[in-house]
Amino acid sequence: MSDRPFVHLHCHSHYSLLDGAGSVPRLVQRAADHGMNALALTDHGNLHGALEFYNACKKTGINPIIGYEAYIAPGNRATKGTGRGDSSYHLTLLCQNATGFKNLIKMASAAYLEGFYFKPRIDKELLEAHNEGIVCLSGCVSSEFSKAILRGGGNGAEEQLDKAAGVAQWFHGVFGDRYFIEIMNNGIEIQRQQLQGAVEVASRVGLPLVATSDCHYVDRDDAEAQDVMVCINTGKFRTDTNRMKMENDEFYLRPQEEMYSKFVGLEDACARSQEIADTCNIELDLSKRYFPVFDLPKEVTPEDRLRELCEEGLRDRYKNTPEMCKDGVFSDEVQARLDRELGVINKLGFANYFLICWDFVMEARRLDVPATARGSGVGAIVCYALYLSHVCPLKYGLLFERFLDENRLEAPDIDIDFCKEKRADIMRYVKEKYGEESVAQIGTFGTMKAKAAIKDVGRALGIPLSRVNQITAMVPDQLGITLDAAIDTSEELRGVYEGDPEITELLDFAKKLEGLARNIGTHAAAVVIADGPLTDYVPLGRVAGKEDVITQWSMNDVEAAGLLKMDFLGLKTLTVLSNAMKLIEQTTGEKIDILEFPLDDEPTFKLLQSGETKGVFQLESGGIRDLLSKMKPDHFDDIIATAALYRPGPLEGGMVQQYIDVKHKRKEPEYLNDVMQDILEETNGVMVYQEQVMQILNRVGNIELASSYTCIKAISKKKEKLIAANYDTYMAGAASNGVSKKEAQDLWDMILKFAGYGFNKSHSTAYALVAWQTAYLKAHYPVEFMAALLSGDIPGRNFTSKDSLVEHMEDCGRMGIEVVAPCINKSGVNFTVDTEKAFFALSAIKGCGGSAAAAIVKSREEDGPFKDLFDFCERIESSQCNRSAIETLIKAGAMDCFGAKRSQLSAIVDRALQTGAAAQKDAKSGQMSMFG
Repeated sequence: MSDRPFVHLHCHSHYSLLDGAGSVPRLVQRAADHGMNALALTDHGNLHGALEFYNACKKTGINPIIGYEAYIAPGNRATKGTGRGDSSYHLTLLCQNATGFKNLIKMASAAYLEGFYFKPRIDKELLEAHNEGIVCLSGCVSSEFSKAILRGGGNGAEEQLDKAAGVAQWFHGVFGDRYFIEIMNNGIEIQRQQLQGAVEVASRVGLPLVATSDCHYVDRDDAEAQDVMVCINTGKFRTDTNRMKMENDEFYLRPQEEMYSKFVGLEDACARSQEIADTCNIELDLSKRYFPVFDLPKEVTPEDRLRELCEEGLRDRYKNTPEMCKDGVFSDEVQARLDRELGVINKLGFANYFLICWDFVMEARRLDVPATARGSGVGAIVCYALYLSHVCPLKYGLLFERFLDENRLEAPDIDIDFCKEKRADIMRYVKEKYGEESVAQIGTFGTMKAKAAIKDVGRALGIPLSRVNQITAMVPDQLGITLDAAIDTSEELRGVYEGDPEITELLDFAKKLEGLARNIGTHAAAVVIADGPLTDYVPLGRVAGKEDVITQWSMNDVEAAGLLKMDFLGLKTLTVLSNAMKLIEQTTGEKIDILEFPLDDEPTFKLLQSGETKGVFQLESGGIRDLLSKMKPDHFDDIIATAALYRPGPLEGGMVQQYIDVKHKRKEPEYLNDVMQDILEETNGVMVYQEQVMQILNRVGNIELASSYTCIKAISKKKEKLIAANYDTYMAGAASNGVSKKEAQDLWDMILKFAGYGFNKSHSTAYALVAWQTAYLKAHYPVEFMAALLSGDIPGRNFTSKDSLVEHMEDCGRMGIEVVAPCINKSGVNFTVDTEKAFFALSAIKGCGGSAAAAIVKSREEDGPFKDLFDFCERIESSQCNRSAIETLIKAGAMDCFGAKRSQLSAIVDRALQTGAAAQKDAKSGQMSMFG
């Protein structure tokens, strides 16, 4: 520990993707270990780690200095250079306060959205506009200032030093006394040259020096791992001599004394780092929310409008259920539940949230886009009333407290599935409603998990792929397993780790890099909506090569910043359902509503009992089909239970077999008391759902429902202190309810055993309904359903492969459904139906493609069937369907309708194309077509 003041003001974490090798918590902890009272984070060209860093520093008790190593365009940020070499300079920026942080967010966003060229770049115009609250250091050896010095060899070329002085004076003119000349000494020659020139220039122009260390990893012994990371980044082998690398192992988070030893005679430059740090004090108010406001007349409050919509919705929902609503008056149970939920929602200030959800779901309904909530939100009667979800929580015993409670203060999180093909339409609507600048998708980080780390490191070390795959296969297939845990668990892996030096090195490097960020991508579903421009609150960016605007922060940080996160999920099954209903209407004239399907339909239960559930949502796998055959479901509750039971815990713990044995009267259920029987009778005595555990804790141990869910989470995450506190409360409550100590203890032991297995019943019920809808269609409208299913699995769509298409074709064969060979005069872009037959889709023919199929169908709809190959080639432009695609159609039999042999058709393709092209040319020039 040193009493000499120093703070690291230039530091990279793993968010300097595949360049920095230190996690944020490790960096912060090491600074604290050195006795430093502050630390800066200055990742390359991004603010990915800013909020995580802020919170980690606050938790550790050191001052967080949020910074940014900017890429500066030589001219205007929108102007592209002639290549990577002249594309940008580096510059170190540090926030002094919340104003500076806001300005840095705006610049970091503009760098991606306006200035990207090889790197996200800002320019001097942005620095002039957004410099308030920001300290500027002249930068590393790649800065404009340093490059001017280095062109003169550090201390030569007076003209170059004058240029460097000019650069410094420009920045000083913008930042004033917030500008400092940055010097480094990590033991490399180029820094020595820069330092020598920087000291001379600083003296000439009267600017202060500050010493930094360009930290890229935490400890000296991380240097080799960081070098391997750079190899992963650049696609090079570690043995390559001509590759990018750091010259030594001195780019770590040095303690104070080492920094002073590197700057003998310049000790003031080290001490100045502390002086700068003392001017920085960022206080972020993370208690505020910046949710968009739903547009209402001035005289109407969000709370009143939400109640009005809920009452309207429930009257519609219960119009045929007099025990719930009669003559417009709700039953006591419905009214009490609605009042309680609205009371919590309004107390927490979330009425706007539900109005926004209702609005875009109503838009989906208007566009005839299927939508349904999933997850714990299904337990809210408010969601049922607003048509966000489609199962009545009162009917199925779903708990609002599993979703939202005033004691948890968490923002609501309703995940909504949309038809996969129409999800973009809803996104477009939301952007139009709230403004493009206020809506973005959320970024997500790909990390080097255990197996991925082994593969990445193995490639960098030049270990043969076959050997790397062998090692990777030794890692147990366990979600979230670490390499240390894998080595402890797998004797085979431990054996090679301890016995083979090459594998020892491989795994040691992989362990150091495990969990670090590898890349940023776009979250599959998460969207953020703000009450104004997002750049007021969160930095934005883009994934290279894509146009979608995303946040530079991950989902948790976006929510922590007080922004509204919503999940717009694309569910292929909803597309299948939508397309099946359209086909049914086309073939039968019948317009059906999937929400009206009876839940006691005998043919549907027979289908499920037979295990013929290929294509039935969530009930497709061989194991779950075997479970259905054994269970013989005859009630909708069985479908709800199936998804919750078919998981490793219940399967291995004997819970599934117990459920089946009790259901079929082969075994009597055992209940410890009447309360347990009341709660577990629906699942044949098996503790299946989290909601059941919550009810047991509540009714036996007097633990509030919201607190009971907290207890379940503590058990699943093994938080011993919280478990112990809940145990004491539970035992006291059980005693007050007249439950014996032994019985209460036995119940607690059951809860500890099964709480970790418990499944969210709200989620299971929502998805059970979708499963039932697909099973019902397969049972009653098999041809239309299978055609829609086949269309959804055309290779190239939804990341499916030809295997799934083949499986569904085989299923059609078992069901006696004929799939007619493709025909350009009958087949559609997708699979279509004619009476009891399905026609093979043109777009499913390998080599044809969707655009060619669409052009063929469009021409046929506008001008009638094709007469022959010459007619086809005249009407379809070669840019839409080229020679190769035509050959593919011939080989697939799609042109057999012309009555010629396929070999004959192939022989005249060139002639037909030439004739067609000539005819098109004549037609375009106003002359009569030869086919006219």
